[in-house]
Amino acid sequence: MRAHFVALLLAAIAAPAAAQQDFSKAEIKTELLAPGVAVLFGPGGNIGLSYGEDGNVLIDDQYAPLTDKIVAAIAALDPDPVKFVINTHWHGDHTGGNENFGKRGAVILAHDNVRTRMTTAQVMKAFNMTVPPSPKDALPVVTFGDGVTLHINGDTLHVIHLAHAHTDGDALVHWQKADVLHMGDAFMLRDSFPFIDLGSGGSIDGLIAAANRGLALAKPSTRIIPGHGPVATRADLVAYRDMLVDVRAKVAAAIAAKQTLAQLQASKPVARYAMPDGFVKPDQFVETVYTSLSNPPPAPHSH
Repeated sequence: MRAHFVALLLAAIAAPAAAQQDFSKAEIKTELLAPGVAVLFGPGGNIGLSYGEDGNVLIDDQYAPLTDKIVAAIAALDPDPVKFVINTHWHGDHTGGNENFGKRGAVILAHDNVRTRMTTAQVMKAFNMTVPPSPKDALPVVTFGDGVTLHINGDTLHVIHLAHAHTDGDALVHWQKADVLHMGDAFMLRDSFPFIDLGSGGSIDGLIAAANRGLALAKPSTRIIPGHGPVATRADLVAYRDMLVDVRAKVAAAIAAKQTLAQLQASKPVARYAMPDGFVKPDQFVETVYTSLSNPPPAPHSH
């Protein structure tokens, strides 16, 4: 099934696959977003950074082989060690550095479902892939249900759970004072359709709800960090949400009309968005939305 896509997915999600990649020439690039707030770009998911007198807080930590480069990039802004790591979800391109930072004394925080998935083998049925359990030092030691708040470095960081979006353990992080929002992979700004991990509890309806949650927090001036891609604006997130809503409506109408998946794909319902060569191909995205609407996840439990 889609060998090229499988290869990309293996590299992006499976932490063990990262060990086979050569990161020797990888660079970690830093962009300052506000006083005490930065984003670090590298081969994995975008890293958010809060730094200042109270210590460094990371949002995600990419791959294990990159830890020293990430630490060096942080040290250029603040030489203090990393005090907290917040994971936006369980995938290895966002949690691969957990073990290294955990061993260095960082406290790892994530949604309850992130720890649950990281403590057990995760079978990616669609790709014939099994991700083994993570070592103890990589696991979140503080978990939350609806969310948690950090009062640190002169700001208030609201960490908010996004139910059944990219996965069942997604979280966004909002810097209240700095006016910065990290959406994790609930928002991916690049030339590709979003990847919804149905096997990990993701859904199209949850992804739309996540975008709306981010929009409710964002102002026109808000700097938004996507899970992958350049720093975005509220207008970018609006366009992304509108695309999701449009595609969902087309797929739902096709299901109501008893169309098969093949008939739906033949009608090219996402052609207007012109992203044929991205990480997730048009037909793959349509299939994901079709499957999501045909087999919706259970309603999230309240905490």
